[in-house]
Amino acid sequence: MQPTVRIIGGGLAGSEAAWQLARRGVAVELFEMRPQRMTEAHATANFGELVCSNSLRSDSLSAPAGLLKAEMRQFDSLVIRVAEQNRVPAGSALAVDRDGFAAGLTAAVEALPQVKIIREEVKSIPDAGVVILASGPLTSPDLSHDLTAKLGEEHLYFYDAISPIVSAESVDMNIAYRASRYDKGGDDYLNLPLTREEYYAFIDALVAAQRVPTHTFERFVPFEGCMPIEEMADRGKETLAFGPMRAVGLIDPRSGKRPYAVVQLRQENHERTLYNLVGFQTKMTYAEQRRVFAMIPGLAGAEFVRLGSLHRNTFINAPQHLTPTLQWRQRESLFFAGQMTGVEGYIESAAVGMLAGINAARLLAGLPLLVPPPTTALGALLRYITDPERKRFQPMNVNFGLLPQLPGRLRGKAKKEMHSQRALADLAAWLSETGVVAGATGFRAPIEAATVALP
Repeated sequence: MQPTVRIIGGGLAGSEAAWQLARRGVAVELFEMRPQRMTEAHATANFGELVCSNSLRSDSLSAPAGLLKAEMRQFDSLVIRVAEQNRVPAGSALAVDRDGFAAGLTAAVEALPQVKIIREEVKSIPDAGVVILASGPLTSPDLSHDLTAKLGEEHLYFYDAISPIVSAESVDMNIAYRASRYDKGGDDYLNLPLTREEYYAFIDALVAAQRVPTHTFERFVPFEGCMPIEEMADRGKETLAFGPMRAVGLIDPRSGKRPYAVVQLRQENHERTLYNLVGFQTKMTYAEQRRVFAMIPGLAGAEFVRLGSLHRNTFINAPQHLTPTLQWRQRESLFFAGQMTGVEGYIESAAVGMLAGINAARLLAGLPLLVPPPTTALGALLRYITDPERKRFQPMNVNFGLLPQLPGRLRGKAKKEMHSQRALADLAAWLSETGVVAGATGFRAPIEAATVALP
C-alpha cells in the first residue's frame, strides 16, 4: 500500500503541507477537529481563517514578509496562490477577502484527489508512520497533554510572553553603553539610561497607553514571570525601577554614576544585529508600543523588527527539539509545522508548513531532506528557531536582522532590497540545484477548479 502522511491541523501550515505532498503524488490524511470541536478563536470550519484582511502583511521586497512571500511563490505555494485570487486593494500589502480566502483554501484542498479530510479531534500523536503536527496555537487540551508527556513539561509553553526586538543599527550608540551588572557576564547587554524625569514621563505614558483587550481564552496568564510591563506599572510608579528597569550595578561610564533607571537590551543573535528589550512583554497596541517605547533614550529612531505581545499560544522549545528540516530530534518521521514551531505570523506558519510537506515527501521517497540557504528569509528563520545553542527561546517573525550581514555599508531601504535580491538569487540557484519544484508532479487543475467566485 502507498504510505500515507497524516497531518494534524487544517490551518495555513496544514493546508500548505497537504498541497506540497499531494502535488508530489503522496497520499494524505488531513485531520481537522472543527466543526465537531470548535476553538474560541474560530468562527467557521474552513481552513486558514485570518483575523484581518491584512494578516499576510506587505508584498514589497523591501519588507521581510514580502521577501518570504516571494520565496514561497518559487515553491508554488498554495496559500500564496489562493491569497492572490482573493486579493483586495491595500497598497503594497497582500490583503485578502478573508471569507473568500478561507473558502478558497478549503475548496482547493478538498479538490485534491490525494487528500482525505477527516473531521475529528486527534487526542494523541500517532506512534507510527509519517506525521506532521500543525495543530496551531490553540491545540486541544488532550493533544497538548500528550505532547507534554512526549517532550517534557519544560519544553511546551501555553503562553507567549514576547518582548519587542529592535535592530542594532537603529539604536543610538551615543546614548547606549555596553555593560552587565557589576561587570559580570561580558558586554552582551546594551543599556539605555534614564534620568528620574525621563523615567516618570515614560511611566505616565505607559499607564495611559491603549491596550489590546484580553480574550476569554487568554485569561490564565497572570503569571508573575511574564506580567505585561504596563500592568507592573499600574502597581506603582517605582515598580519598574525595582524590577526590569533596575539600575543597580549598571554604572554609566560616561557620567561615572548610576542612572535612575535603565532599559537593558539583550543580544538576540550571534551577529549582534538584533536586541531584545529585557522584561518588556506587553499588551499595548502596536501603535502605542512604537509611540511609548520611542520615549526611551536611545530608541527615538528605533526600528522594531518585532513588537511585544502576550497571548495564548502553544509552542515547543524548538531549538531543543527540532532539526532545521523540522523533524523531531527523537523521531525522524514526526515533523512539526506552523506556529507550534515557534514562528510568529500567518505567512511564517504557512512557509514552515510548506517545507514540512516537502521534506515529508522526500523522506518517503528516500531523498535527502532540505533546508533553504541561510541567506533566504525561510532559511534564516529556520536557523533561528532550530539553533540548539539558543537558551532563551521566544517565537519570532521573519525579519531582515535574521539574515547574514551584507558586504558594504548599505542602510535603510537600499539595504533591505539588497537582502531580498541576494535571497532570491541564492534561492533560485538552490532550487535549480536540488530540483525541489521541478521534481513535483503538477496539480494546477484542482486549484483553478476550486476557485470560489466572490460576489
